Amino acid sequence: MSTVDFDVIVAGSGPAGLVAACLAAGHGFATAMITGPLNDRPDPRTVALMMPSLAILGECGLWPAMVQEWAAPLRKLRLVDDTGALLAAPELVFSATELGLDAFGWNIPLARLKPALEARARDLCVSFHAHSVVGFFGDAEKATLSLSDGTTLAARVAMAADGRNSVLRRAVGIGTVSWAYDQTAIAISFAHSQPHRDVSSEYHKPAGPFTTVPLPGRRSSLVWMEKPARAAELMRFADHALAAEIQALSHGELGLISDIGPRQSFPMSGARAETFARDRVMLIGEAAHVVPPIGAQGLNMSLRDAEDAIALISAARDGGQDFGAAKVLGDYDRRRQLDVRPRQAVIDLMNRSLLSGYLPMEAGRAVGLTALASFGPLRRFAMSMGLGRALQP
Repeated sequence: MSTVDFDVIVAGSGPAGLVAACLAAGHGFATAMITGPLNDRPDPRTVALMMPSLAILGECGLWPAMVQEWAAPLRKLRLVDDTGALLAAPELVFSATELGLDAFGWNIPLARLKPALEARARDLCVSFHAHSVVGFFGDAEKATLSLSDGTTLAARVAMAADGRNSVLRRAVGIGTVSWAYDQTAIAISFAHSQPHRDVSSEYHKPAGPFTTVPLPGRRSSLVWMEKPARAAELMRFADHALAAEIQALSHGELGLISDIGPRQSFPMSGARAETFARDRVMLIGEAAHVVPPIGAQGLNMSLRDAEDAIALISAARDGGQDFGAAKVLGDYDRRRQLDVRPRQAVIDLMNRSLLSGYLPMEAGRAVGLTALASFGPLRRFAMSMGLGRALQP
């Protein structure tokens, strides 16, 4: 079977891969997307996308017109020390108005976002291939991918956005450093009788964060981190029993909890690739980095991966250079490492401080959050960093 040539190939059809494909096609690159076998399982998760990420969706042609009706703004972010530790941190409330913004970002259901991105990619003439990558070869001119149906695709650059167990990353020979947490996250949504007032509340509990995030109307999504055995038990609860548990753990602040949505659980882990680019392949999203769902950093970092990748290859092409060359890949690796590594370190430290039960770590967390509460410039830096660009070159 003959080889089909493109400018860019994206492997993986999650939100980060779809955004990369939309951006590439929008910049005039002939783009192919390898989706792998289609998965029709409903996804109950939502994603809190900060304003810079929403600007990326805007560049794709999706924000605000096609997405905002399903989303809710995040005007305030609230951190509550609910660990029962001897040294408790003060409650922290960050308001978007402190940065002159109407909202930090918007919370969007993945079940709505992914189909909208896919439809937009098709509108932009991205070529979809619902097969798996089974082989890779990179040389001085092209990256060549073999698919499970016998098709061969080639391009100047390939983007591995196929998740934490990335086949393409392994095929290129990029290793990872990985670690596990004694936690499982439960994703769910629910209705409540009191308004959320566009406030996201992250309760820091001994097993990890319990985070409610606004949805339209009197409804919120929840990311609930627990010890694995307890999470397995909760997944078996009847809806009314789970509603009562959520109401208790949120201290009744959202009123009566009801109308529990579909639930899904995920073991918690972290990972980072040894390099984010090699042999005409750029790593995007969880193929490059995995973090626990703390501070809404995961997908926001992944969309910046896509944005930086397309910006760099566009600049190289416009300058008459080979946009899959080692220099472009090296620039991408350096730029993304600078963004990802410090965020991973902060998220990991925060998560481990909740799990340790070790007094000095609890004290360190309390002191750090107290400083954030009381020192204006530090608050503004932390908020800017959370939005996504404070550490960017």
